[in-house]
Amino acid sequence: MASVEKVPMLAEGYEKLSAQLATLKAERPLIVDAIEEARAHGDLSENAEYHAAKERQGQVEATIGDLEDRLSRAQIIDPTTLSGDRIVFGATVTLLDEDEKPVKYQIVGQAEADAKDGKISYNSPLGRALIGRKVDDEVEVTVPAGDKYYLVTGIEFI
Repeated sequence: MASVEKVPMLAEGYEKLSAQLATLKAERPLIVDAIEEARAHGDLSENAEYHAAKERQGQVEATIGDLEDRLSRAQIIDPTTLSGDRIVFGATVTLLDEDEKPVKYQIVGQAEADAKDGKISYNSPLGRALIGRKVDDEVEVTVPAGDKYYLVTGIEFI
């Protein structure tokens, strides 16, 4: 029997996906109306509005399916309930980069990742390199721009 792989995420990521799902479900009737209106214009083979509406319907249905799948497999993790001396999902990590400049990231799920906001996916190259590390560990990460080196200076569960 195949096991269902859980998708770890923070509560705010779950809420964001739920809101996106609700928005897309609310768009469904509008798309159906657009298809009906375009169909009323006659010849469907040369009807750009009809084809655009059908394409949008396919995109929305695929996205709804994907969101429902991820939400059904969601494993919501509250970082404030975690502890320990190793970096795990949900941890907020302070690093020193090669220029001795401190940077701070929280390890989050793919749907929540936003590097500008200090949130990196556990599946990203840096996220994978950090999982399991401790304070004072040196981390080497290969990214498209080349190799980067970091020193772990702090781990928080906030």
